[in-house]
Amino acid sequence: MNKALLAGGVSAVAVMGGYAAVSAGAEEASTADATASAAPSGPPAGGGFGQTVAYDDFVGVTTDGTVVEDLYAIHSTGVSTTPVVRAAQSFVDALTDEQKSATLFDIDADQWLDWTNVDSNDREGVALRDLTEKQYALAMKLLKAALSARGLKQADGIRQINHFLGEYSGDTSKALNKDAYWFTVMGTPSAKDPWGFQFEGHHLIVNYFVLGDQVVMTPNFVGSEPTKITYGGVSYDLFREETAAGLKMLRSLSSTQLATALSTDAKGGEDMAAGAGQDNAVIPYKGLKGSALNRRQQQLLLDLVEVYVGRMDEGHARVRMRELEKHLDDTYFHWVGAYEDDSAFYYRVHSPVILIEYDAQSPHAYHEGEDGSTATAAATASPTAPASPGAGGPGGPQGDPTQQHIHTIVRTPNGNDYGVDLLKLHLENDH
Repeated sequence: MNKALLAGGVSAVAVMGGYAAVSAGAEEASTADATASAAPSGPPAGGGFGQTVAYDDFVGVTTDGTVVEDLYAIHSTGVSTTPVVRAAQSFVDALTDEQKSATLFDIDADQWLDWTNVDSNDREGVALRDLTEKQYALAMKLLKAALSARGLKQADGIRQINHFLGEYSGDTSKALNKDAYWFTVMGTPSAKDPWGFQFEGHHLIVNYFVLGDQVVMTPNFVGSEPTKITYGGVSYDLFREETAAGLKMLRSLSSTQLATALSTDAKGGEDMAAGAGQDNAVIPYKGLKGSALNRRQQQLLLDLVEVYVGRMDEGHARVRMRELEKHLDDTYFHWVGAYEDDSAFYYRVHSPVILIEYDAQSPHAYHEGEDGSTATAAATASPTAPASPGAGGPGGPQGDPTQQHIHTIVRTPNGNDYGVDLLKLHLENDH
């Protein structure tokens, strides 16, 4: 468990940590989490500090506290998991006994639920930065086997920007580092028996459960601050597809449909409801129902969903999309905030079998110049200088929400995050 993060004083770190603490002269705030870096991401309203329930008490995200039954089944997908199984076996075999002791867990371990999107060194498993060159290469092969090319590129971008934040804050030795990401493995990689792995670090969490040729890759948390920047001679523009697909979907709606899809609430600094520590969250449906969409709009909704599902390997992403299409009429689209190209907004796609959240949030560690220009590492501001305070917008410590700080999450509601429902079915029927 992330003990330091769950200790008293957590909120002080979240609100006053790093640059905010410097601005307010509150240096003592950082003592609540001794392993956090100088510019913590902070806890979103829907969680951020990891496990709140044990694996045995897991229910999953529901709309009213009651799980909808018979949504998932053990079956053959026709898509091989051999590449990811072999990659995981090779990675585990290459670990030392000491590394294995820290990294390997039972298939039903609480470790599944013990993830956080904040920047912290208080994590289980083995970090990329502590691997040998050979082990590192095998770790990358495992990620490559699990993710699509698009998903891998996005993950790499997030890690690189995390390193930029370390340089921007003046310290890459802790969690603001491209290799401050940890692997844990639950169960034993197998072509038949259930197993999985977790890849966890700041703004990037991959939970990957495997049973035969079935895969569940949720919860999948992906975020970044900043999202658009030039660093090390490379231009990054993360979440461009997620942003554009959401806007395209919303702008396809008629005025009558908009009245249902749009929330009357103002966009807050942090609106995510199903983040870390929210494994049993109760989130009612909101917005416009899929059955109220015409065919073109339904396709746009599927296109939006595919942007997120398409982070996993291509074959299993296609399988997942076919599953989601069956519930398209019962899929809701909900929007909070404005919808100009550069607006900060929140949207949610929610059905019995998928929950997607996109949330443009208030900045915590990084700020653009007053002219809207983006910074480059070591090219703007002193590494130790506090960021300029924002306009004091709602919900976040440093100003109004912006597309330069985006959090997203994908979940499998009604009990199948982490493949829990499939594991239960496996144990009931095969043992």
